[in-house]
Amino acid sequence: MQDKNVERPRIRARKPGETVLHSLPPLSLYVHVPWCIRKCPYCDFNSHELRDDLPEQEYLDALQADLEQALPQIWGRQIVSVFIGGGTPSLLSGHTVDRMLAMFRAYLNVWPETEITLEANPGTAEASRFQDYARAGVNRLSLGIQSFDDAALKALGRIHDAAQARRAIDMALRAFDNINLDIMFALPEQTLEQCRQDIETALSYRTQHLSLYHLTLEPNTVFAKYPPPVPDDDLAAEMQDMIATLAEEGGWERYEVSAYARPGHRAVHNVNYWEYGDYLGIGPGAHSKLSFPDRVVRQARLRNPVSWTMAALKRDNSHLALDQPVQASDFPFEFMLNALRLKDGVPASYFQERTGQPLLSIAPALARARSRGLLTNDPLGLQATALGWRFLSDLQAEFFD
Repeated sequence: MQDKNVERPRIRARKPGETVLHSLPPLSLYVHVPWCIRKCPYCDFNSHELRDDLPEQEYLDALQADLEQALPQIWGRQIVSVFIGGGTPSLLSGHTVDRMLAMFRAYLNVWPETEITLEANPGTAEASRFQDYARAGVNRLSLGIQSFDDAALKALGRIHDAAQARRAIDMALRAFDNINLDIMFALPEQTLEQCRQDIETALSYRTQHLSLYHLTLEPNTVFAKYPPPVPDDDLAAEMQDMIATLAEEGGWERYEVSAYARPGHRAVHNVNYWEYGDYLGIGPGAHSKLSFPDRVVRQARLRNPVSWTMAALKRDNSHLALDQPVQASDFPFEFMLNALRLKDGVPASYFQERTGQPLLSIAPALARARSRGLLTNDPLGLQATALGWRFLSDLQAEFFD
């Protein structure tokens, strides 16, 4: 018989829009290396042309200071993936990458089998460092090939040619068991046959992953100011259909809008983004999404490398340009913008688990999307139909407030 004098625990009513997370999602680490030899005219990333010698020691010192200031927010959480991006991380020496990874292992819960990716350019100087990166602990290399056509590479402002691209892939294959190739299509004046040749060449290598991107003319880039002649929408769509057919016939799995993988080689880091997982971004201009039991926070570092370095070394969090919680009204679009890029979608339970909002809060949008044939009727999953995947922007817009 229950003692009536024992005080029962009180269940507090949930306030509308309140974020309540009962568990935290997987956590990735992103590291930004901001320097390039030359900025490409299509690039809208935070990259800066290298004018002098690379300040590797100063960069590592500031990176350590940046990480140390973030530790209280992520202490004890396992890191499921590490991604060193840019810019051009392959400008770093093997010794610097070795010291960087040693620092991460000292401060963070990074398991030996954790996926550690480094982005690299195919230039001869960078390719000579591939073995050093592998010895340092990098176990996945992402090569920015973009095209195997010299004229296309010149139009894109790349500093390598097709011969260097092929040599870099050969050198990468000798150093790594897990390689991604970045390839673009719908390039300036590109024909369907030229696109086919690029894709067939990429597919012919024994790599494990392909990222096949449509060239877009992003705001605040040279291409936005001086647009090159690119294929129209119909030809670009024909290219995309051809790419999907060629890849799938070759045994590749298209698991995300722009990503193809050999069985068992999906990119852990990117999948965590698309499943609305957490990520800590350190380095100039890096972004973070961090979850806590009562909120989800977005952060951004100062973009300028010099400003970020000076601020990070002060150790007073002045290196943060943004640090604010995600509003409840922003969760539906943010979540769906990522999750619906995956061909298989995500479990419906992820929405509440990772936003703290009940699935019921987006019931009207779900109903509209399903009535239009853009979303499957599976109550346990959030997955685009074939039509919804083809018109993904229309589907994602259903969840925009």
